[in-house]
Amino acid sequence: MSTTRRPAPPPLEGDDRFITLAITAGWTIALIVLLIVRGSLAPADKWWLWVPVAGFVIGLFGLAYVPYVKRARARAAERRQQRAQDSP
Repeated sequence: MSTTRRPAPPPLEGDDRFITLAITAGWTIALIVLLIVRGSLAPADKWWLWVPVAGFVIGLFGLAYVPYVKRARARAAERRQQRAQDSP
């Protein structure tokens, strides 16, 4: 018994900046919550404050880096297309 499968749909394109911004906002909220409850954290658990700080900093880096990567990929694709048109 063989069943025919439909082809997989093409992947959806996401808004990279929005996704990065949403994740960075989530780390910011986590940092605010931990700053509010830091008095009730045990001294051995104070290191948890650095986890959302690191996430926030990496998110800011991503907000600057994602557009750079997209532009670089677009330029590379344009150069490949230009080379393909120029070669016989």
